[in-house]
Amino acid sequence: MPFSDRKKSDMCWHALDGESVLKEVASQLGGLTQDVAAQRLALYGPNRLRPPKKQSSWQRFLTQFHNILIYILLGAGVVTAILGHWVDTGVILGVVVINAVIGFLQEGKAERAMDAIRRMLSVQACGLRDGTRCPIPAESLVPGDIVFLQSGDKVPADLRLLKVKDLRIEEAALTGESVPVDKHMKPVPETASIGDRKGMAYSGTLVTYGTGTGVVVATGDASEIGRISAMLARVQTLTTPLLRKIGEFGSRLSLAIVIGAVGVFLFGVLFREYGFSDMFLASVGLAVAAIPEGLPAIMTITLAIGVQAMARRQAIIRRLPAVETLGSVTVICSDKTGTLTRNEMTVQTLATAAYTVDVSGVGYDPHGGFSLLGNPVVLADLPDVMELARAGMLCNDADLSHVEGVWQINGDPTEGALVTLGRKAGLDYRFEHEMWPRTDVIPFESEHRFMSTLHHDHAGHGFMYIKGAPERVLEMCAFQRSLGEDHPLNSRSWHDRIEQMASRGQRVLAVAVASTNHEHRELRFRDVEQGLTMLGLFGIIDPPRAEAIEAVRQCQQAGIRVKMITGDHLVTARTIGFQMHIGDGKQALSGQVLETLSDEELKRVVRDIDIFARTSPEHKLRLVQALQAGGEVVAMTGDGVNDAPALKRADVGVAMGVKGTEVAKEAAEMVLADDNFASIAHAVEEGRRVYDNIQKSILFILPTNVAEAGVIVSAILLGTMLPITPVQILWVNMITAVTLALALTVEPPESDVMRRPPRSPGEAILSRFLLWRIGFVSILAVAGTFGLFLWETDRGATIETARTIAVNMLVVFEAFYLLNARSFYGSVLSRNGLLGNPYVPLTIGMVLGIQGLFTYTEVMQTLFHTTDIDGLAWLRIFGIGAVIYLLVELEKSVFRIILKLRTPDLKI
Repeated sequence: MPFSDRKKSDMCWHALDGESVLKEVASQLGGLTQDVAAQRLALYGPNRLRPPKKQSSWQRFLTQFHNILIYILLGAGVVTAILGHWVDTGVILGVVVINAVIGFLQEGKAERAMDAIRRMLSVQACGLRDGTRCPIPAESLVPGDIVFLQSGDKVPADLRLLKVKDLRIEEAALTGESVPVDKHMKPVPETASIGDRKGMAYSGTLVTYGTGTGVVVATGDASEIGRISAMLARVQTLTTPLLRKIGEFGSRLSLAIVIGAVGVFLFGVLFREYGFSDMFLASVGLAVAAIPEGLPAIMTITLAIGVQAMARRQAIIRRLPAVETLGSVTVICSDKTGTLTRNEMTVQTLATAAYTVDVSGVGYDPHGGFSLLGNPVVLADLPDVMELARAGMLCNDADLSHVEGVWQINGDPTEGALVTLGRKAGLDYRFEHEMWPRTDVIPFESEHRFMSTLHHDHAGHGFMYIKGAPERVLEMCAFQRSLGEDHPLNSRSWHDRIEQMASRGQRVLAVAVASTNHEHRELRFRDVEQGLTMLGLFGIIDPPRAEAIEAVRQCQQAGIRVKMITGDHLVTARTIGFQMHIGDGKQALSGQVLETLSDEELKRVVRDIDIFARTSPEHKLRLVQALQAGGEVVAMTGDGVNDAPALKRADVGVAMGVKGTEVAKEAAEMVLADDNFASIAHAVEEGRRVYDNIQKSILFILPTNVAEAGVIVSAILLGTMLPITPVQILWVNMITAVTLALALTVEPPESDVMRRPPRSPGEAILSRFLLWRIGFVSILAVAGTFGLFLWETDRGATIETARTIAVNMLVVFEAFYLLNARSFYGSVLSRNGLLGNPYVPLTIGMVLGIQGLFTYTEVMQTLFHTTDIDGLAWLRIFGIGAVIYLLVELEKSVFRIILKLRTPDLKI
């Protein structure tokens, strides 16, 4: 029967034996014919991932205009054009275009994640066609093709393995685990996770050792990596809390602006008998006044400054709003390997029949020490332990090198840990191999679960070392070495110690030895099958990063819960979690159990459990979604392809920059340049500072907008000329207000920024207190500006002079109020208030200089309809500004007294 059922891509190939798989894919060990391969290529398509649909640059630019406040500004521009006020039209449309360009340039998150996945597919494969071994372009592979693998190959498609010899494949990109997986051909249960499917080789993974032969069972989008790519395409990137709040705020403000403008227009026409043209212009002025045009620019600049600050601390932001979102994160879901841990296997325990020795030092740096019962010890004084260390170095194919100040391992990470241990013990790698050269070797194979090497010294003595799974090595032993002598093996004692070490999350290796004669030069299985002498055990672990432990503590202190999501085993995950103070060391959930939970059950469970083990890409994505459904703001860290869908779905995806895959980096909002989890704590602190400064900027800018609108409404209600024109309003909103607000973008963090809990995701961006402050200050500004305008017109000043004074009054009010806005409650009349931010006096001086040009230069007078004013006018302006400043300080002092009465320990 021809292989034409496309649903076969959903089959559990890992649960079938090789013969059944060949039958299902209608193939044979000799491979497909060229004709059949061509037919299947036409049916299934090339072995590459389907490219996603992308927005063009023009489409991305036009989406920047999809904002209700922008629509109102565009409408205002159209109205002014109809009325023939071309300068006003040009300025309004210029503001709209500038905002769109800023958004377009800063929105750098394109859909490049799938491109990175596609680049992971190898370009050439070695396979069988028409019974002949030949190179096959990876894109031409089809289900049923026979493919050969060898060390260094990138697996070109999903394969069910039919033959293996010492085959090990690094699947870190898919599972997140750095230790290469020993492959075999046996079926495994259908429910096995990716990391346990030992009979499969997945597209995009890397062959690190040995050889193998497999049959293609899935290509392109049907492969495991294609499935992840499809998940990534389906995952919707959530908008950030700030953008949601700004969107809600914009919608409400827009409704209020439209209602207000229509109401003012009707009132002026019906009750004040203004002309239609005048009231259209007045309504446009009201709309322009109420819209905080400068706010998007200030937010962008504040976020950009946060990006620069984070970059200095090794956190690279790829998407601006992520800076603020970091400040509201309530949960961090972290991958284990390489993120919380060093991704460098380390021997932690040495156990012989007589001793259990603890080893210090982490990673591949060969500096460390040894202790016995808590007391320092020199291994040379413990011959049995020293022989165990020497055996680990000799029965080994890895090597250690020092490159540019960094210790690196060449070969298997676990074997690298044994070489590092030998160096710590004082053994020289080259000397040991010269003194006891290797004569023969039985490589490690998953079928027999051990490696053996034959050595001869220069005196003719021969011996064999055997290293492997402890249960297998114990089966081959009859004796154990203790204090230099061989005794009958105590299997029960060794099994108890193995169980004890495994319970601490250690990966356990056993080593045995056997003597042989000088003539013995060829190593055979029967030479090592029985009668060996047990030397001891190695307890190996991927140790936690010390700085990550501290970072976890800082995050928890800041009210952020850290959860560990890993592909590793439950025991190991629990142990690492306990060492890092994540979870209680007892509760953990496996991917197999997670699979059985409904979304509602998972939503409840995820609140209480912090350790998740043996997880798949779908599990990680479900966990992030469950947390978000519970109202959490989630950051997800990771470095592998398997993390990409969850990274994209999370509110903040955090990828590792050094060891992370390109796929993870493209899906993330933030990349850690140093792969250091500790950088996240710094980024959270910066994110909270950014949010505070955005709030302060809003608190500073909105009173100006409300005051401008209030001045226009007051003028219409009283039947007077408009104190300010639309184009003058835009000058205040876009030039002076933005310039002054820049000083707030670099305001230092509050002292308690990392000691307070995350703000609630549902918290309004403007609290009742902030609304009160905005209303209070706006009333003062309206009274000062409109009152001064009326006083000037009553004295006989021309409308140009009165308007020029009104505009300058608004600007001077802004300058004084900037000092107030530096702190929500604290007084500016303090050392920190005066000297804490040197940019405040600098920007005030700059704005006053610009305002001089606005008032006195001919070009500006033509554009903005201003005129010269005298020194007495400036005295009145500054006098009123100072009074407003003092009244706001008085209001803040009243609030400080109230807060002190409520919370005596509060420091403001």
